[in-house]
Amino acid sequence: MKTVLWAGITALMVTVLAGFAAIPLLRRLRAGQPVLKYVEEHKDKDGTPTMGGLFFILSAAAVFLLFGGGRARTALVAMTIGLAFMAVGFIDDFLKVRYRRNEGLKAYQKIIFQTVIAFVAAYFAYKNGLTGVFIPFYAYIADIGVFIIPLAFFIFIAITNSVNLTDGLDGLAGGSSLAYLICLAFLISAESSLFPGRATGGAEREAQILLIACLAGAVGGFLLFNVSRARVFMGDSGSLSLGGFLGAVSIFTGNSLFIPVMGIVFVVSSLSVIIQVLYYKRTRKRVFLMAPFHHHLQMKGYSESKIAYVYSLITVITGVLSVIFYI
Repeated sequence: MKTVLWAGITALMVTVLAGFAAIPLLRRLRAGQPVLKYVEEHKDKDGTPTMGGLFFILSAAAVFLLFGGGRARTALVAMTIGLAFMAVGFIDDFLKVRYRRNEGLKAYQKIIFQTVIAFVAAYFAYKNGLTGVFIPFYAYIADIGVFIIPLAFFIFIAITNSVNLTDGLDGLAGGSSLAYLICLAFLISAESSLFPGRATGGAEREAQILLIACLAGAVGGFLLFNVSRARVFMGDSGSLSLGGFLGAVSIFTGNSLFIPVMGIVFVVSSLSVIIQVLYYKRTRKRVFLMAPFHHHLQMKGYSESKIAYVYSLITVITGVLSVIFYI
């Protein structure tokens, strides 16, 4: 436990130091985020440095390896998956900055990259026997065998894009992800005590918790620069990577079905967009003032800080409710 805490603290400190060094560099490189002009409340954010995901994700990965996490195979693969999604996000961010537009990779290009990574990760889970799935709010774990492949594939595509959609306000995706990571660490510990023979055991379990601690510390450090008013955005480098990490550590520890529970705010982001698009195509009317849902709340007059706080609080509540059923 001491190692995990020190890893989290170290990741936080490294991220803060990296942020103080990276943000001025991003400004000098003019790596500013082009902001959608029809988002009236965000006009003054145009040009804010982006690609902040690079310094906090790389900090988390470095500290994880420094503390010996690379010796555990599943945790090392989870880290690799997160970095692979970060690479896709970086390409997307770079194109936005390079050509001064809000669109980087085309949608089909992004989904091709995501599909490849998701399939490899899902196949890894199956071939390595990571096919157990804990049932939320019920003390039971089911082995779904080969069906882990389509489930994991869907989860990776869904969670990466959902976190990406949630990254629309200062501190929103970061705060929600931090709450998710902390709750997931406690959930894994509780499950391992209740199912010592079925949960991801021994060194593998400890390495997954170590990775979560490093990510949580790094995200916490990043939030110092990202809460309202943000000095840097995480960009797709951060949001896609965070989604990949959340998916990997959840799936590899048997917590696939907890993603829509503890990650309900991410689900809301995606569903609000889907509902808005489908309803508008059918009726030429809108359900929400603007999608994703956090923009609807913003246009209703709620501040970015309040929305980010409520999203994080909801994640904490759903996380605590998930954990107490396994204590």
